[in-house]
Amino acid sequence: MKSPEQFRTEVARRLTNTWHTDLTETTASWPHAFPLGELTRVELEGDFGAVQRRVLDWRDGASLHDVTLTFANRRVHGTTQHIPTHATVPTIDAAATLVGGDWPSRLARGRSRASVLITRFPRLETQAQLLRSVDGYTDTDFVLLCEAADWFNSHDARGLTPRQVPIEGLHAKWLNTHQPQLLALTGKSDLGLLPRHPSRIHFTYLDPAHRAAGGRVHDSATVGDAFTPAYLPSVVLISENKDTAIHFPPVERGIAVEGVGKGGGTAAAFPWITEAPRVYYWGDMDADGYEILDGFRAAGLPVMSILMDLTTFDAYARFGATTDVKGNIIGPGTRKPLAHLTADERAVYERVTDPAWGGVRRLEQERIPLAVALAVVY
Repeated sequence: MKSPEQFRTEVARRLTNTWHTDLTETTASWPHAFPLGELTRVELEGDFGAVQRRVLDWRDGASLHDVTLTFANRRVHGTTQHIPTHATVPTIDAAATLVGGDWPSRLARGRSRASVLITRFPRLETQAQLLRSVDGYTDTDFVLLCEAADWFNSHDARGLTPRQVPIEGLHAKWLNTHQPQLLALTGKSDLGLLPRHPSRIHFTYLDPAHRAAGGRVHDSATVGDAFTPAYLPSVVLISENKDTAIHFPPVERGIAVEGVGKGGGTAAAFPWITEAPRVYYWGDMDADGYEILDGFRAAGLPVMSILMDLTTFDAYARFGATTDVKGNIIGPGTRKPLAHLTADERAVYERVTDPAWGGVRRLEQERIPLAVALAVVY
């Protein structure tokens, strides 16, 4: 026979899966009878005292939570005993009260928002799905969503960037992250907004002859734009830290590219980078640094790391950090299955993401002298 705790878990699972469809009257999931399991005669008679205690727990719990028990007569040691077989939860509100936590307030908020969606957007075909998607919205965000949908229903946004949409309280990042909900509310396949501008990279020419001849030192390139650097590099160094790329020492036919965050798709879009004879990546020795490195390789960049091995980590660990820029302790984070690391790189990654590791978890690349890096590149 299931315990009341197991029963509560099953109620929570059903509530989680159906609350949004029930509130929009797409389904009717309550009342629902949950089977409690059937004990064999051997189990009943083996420890009937424990069974009786469990039955008393069920009777007490049912009376507290508006749960109805269904009983079956069973013969135990020659006597007839009433053993519960099912527990029925009558309504979604009873389920929310039984599960507890924030469920009662979530249902109240959900009902209010469902009423708004049904009344204000009667042609919305995915009411339940949208209600579920806005469950975590603050009241301010939900109001802004509805106002934005009204604006897009009555205005043509073609030719505007997200920043140019004239809705009070709305900013571009909010609009970019809430477009799926706006599309559902407006019934549009496209809001008509201009696409985000193409990604770009910034880099520094390291060739001493080029610089001595008065050539430009710093440059940039946009993905998809026709561009050729001042010279095709023999060495490309992608640096996680912008200052490192800008101040890297002279390298013949070298270019230092400023880091572009996780995901190497931007840098991989430039053949003069991917086809360079030597392409290096130098980043911090922390979880992010190795995840960025893995992302570059996953995107097709043939990068070799420099100064990101265990020997280097041990040599400079005394300069490592235990707290981030806000003073928070740097934790191990969640280790990810990075498929593109070498054995040396993985050894450091596994160390800094090991909860049992008691040393530093971040060694910033700036703590290693540029002359050391230059020697490795040459």
